[in-house]
Amino acid sequence: MYFVISPAKKLNEEATITTKQCTQPQLMQQAQQLVPLLQQLAPHEIAILMSISDKLALQNTERYHHWQPPFTLDNAKQAVYLFNGDVYEGLDAGHLSETGLNYLQQHLAILSGLYGVLKPLDLIQPYRLEMGTKLANPYGKDLYAFWGDIITSTIELNMQAVQDNVLINLASQEYFKAIKPSKLSAQVITPVFKDQKNGEYKIISFHAKRARGLFMRYAAEEQLTEPEELKDFDYEGYYYDKASSSDKQWVFLRDENMHH
Repeated sequence: MYFVISPAKKLNEEATITTKQCTQPQLMQQAQQLVPLLQQLAPHEIAILMSISDKLALQNTERYHHWQPPFTLDNAKQAVYLFNGDVYEGLDAGHLSETGLNYLQQHLAILSGLYGVLKPLDLIQPYRLEMGTKLANPYGKDLYAFWGDIITSTIELNMQAVQDNVLINLASQEYFKAIKPSKLSAQVITPVFKDQKNGEYKIISFHAKRARGLFMRYAAEEQLTEPEELKDFDYEGYYYDKASSSDKQWVFLRDENMHH
């Protein structure tokens, strides 16, 4: 099994790193084509392009100007530690064993607007570039046009390298859209996490994101190899619901009284 997750807008540049293990992004060549396009934009243009505040736009303008490979442990951080959104709080890489981290490194891809496909221990420098950004480039009007089939073929290669043939999609729609499932030799399973609210089960964004991270953590801690084993996921009160699941979509529910 091979997993894909989204990156996070929120970064923790002060994160405590628990391993010296690190790798370089596979698609650095592409990132080096995108950065100059971002470097030529003024802060107010970044603000408009990304619909962000002037303060954030300024911070990111500075990030692009400082962006400089080669990446080392001195000037960069491993992606799984730098990203700091709800998914990553659920995953909590800082408390995973070396065995758990190795599992992630082999079986997890973090999708990225700038880096395309990241392995968890790939060194990256801070950036902000959501996959949905309409950044005009030599290949078209947005990043989906820029990446084309590159993300898909990179994931296919990574899966073949570890002989995985099932792709577990834990990414958001915005990011999963950068993958063309018809061009993968893998079958795709999408776990869905619903929380009970006023008696009904709904996808509540914050809980669902955290659950994706917990799910990934579960696979790593248990060193799972078969998709069926994922159905035993029970962290923080979730359980597999056969009745509302299909072959392609596995639904996990959590009852109201289980919220923290």
